Amino acid sequence: MIPLFKVAMSAEAPAAAAEVLGSGSIGQGAKVEAFERALAERIGNPRVATVNSGTSGLHLALRLASGHRPGGDAEVLTTPLTMEATNWAILANGLRIKWVDIDPATLNVDLDDLARKITPRTRAIVVVHFAGYPVDLARLDAVLDRAEALHGFRPQVIEDCAHAWGATFRGAPIGSHGNVSVFSFQAIKHLTAGDGGALALPTDELYRRATLLRWFGIERTADRLRNPPDVAEWGYKFHMNDINAAIGLANLDTAQRALERQRANAAYYDAELAGVPGLELTERAGDREHSFWVYPLKVDDRAGFMKRMDEAGIMVSNVHERNDLHSCVREYAADLPGLDRVAPRVVCVPVGWWVTDEQRAHIAATVRQGW
Repeated sequence: MIPLFKVAMSAEAPAAAAEVLGSGSIGQGAKVEAFERALAERIGNPRVATVNSGTSGLHLALRLASGHRPGGDAEVLTTPLTMEATNWAILANGLRIKWVDIDPATLNVDLDDLARKITPRTRAIVVVHFAGYPVDLARLDAVLDRAEALHGFRPQVIEDCAHAWGATFRGAPIGSHGNVSVFSFQAIKHLTAGDGGALALPTDELYRRATLLRWFGIERTADRLRNPPDVAEWGYKFHMNDINAAIGLANLDTAQRALERQRANAAYYDAELAGVPGLELTERAGDREHSFWVYPLKVDDRAGFMKRMDEAGIMVSNVHERNDLHSCVREYAADLPGLDRVAPRVVCVPVGWWVTDEQRAHIAATVRQGW
């Protein structure tokens, strides 16, 4: 079976982790600092704060946006087509979800629907770069400009970049466009640290708050025995440790090579699968570079397609179920015609660095059969 996901682990990672384990110091320390510097260089943003998971990063990002003043009617505009972690972080911050429809061409949020739904109750906007395809951030900025002129404030944008390590918009890496950006280094991401995440922040003040709030609101370098610091804003235990950071550092170059191979596999599929009846590819715009964490297709008969792929030894999945149908968010139900049209059609095929030339030819040939 050709797997849909596989862990990209450098041969140097075990020794790097072992070095930390034998050092007598395994918490947040020098390795975390080194990993943050390396991430900042790759992302093109000097304000990077690591955390112990991408989910923690989302929770912290929403805390930064809300100021922990949830209020009964404070809303976050968000996508229902994502991993539940994206949206459960909203609920964990005491904020209300307001669903934004999906653009079937991109599987990202429909920016026209987003523009219509911004109100004075909007505390933040969460966008997901689905499968690693960047949201049109220039058009999103224009939407926010109009909202600011109309309502007198500019909601904080949080980019969920869990799929988008290495993706770019207009030549600049995702995470460097002036929003709060959250990355995941969970096991099957392009860049893995075993687990972990990071926030790339747009301002020094947000960076200062993030680095405090990830560890209870306490400055880690303070002398807590002789001069205990005051905690002005309480926080969480969300910091990364040196074990995860060492693994992440060891995997940086491995992740880049994996990214390049996944783009090559995706380019092959783009050429081989264009124009196949009953199947539709997602959008490719020239101003952005996809990271292809997965390769999504839209098919007319998903059940039949998945059965045929399974019989051919190819693992496929829709990967993420629409979040808005869960009973715990029933009160936020909304009319989402774009999502209704596309959600039953989405299926992802293997595109990872492990897919050989022969395997991708087999996948493309199997996809073309029977349409």
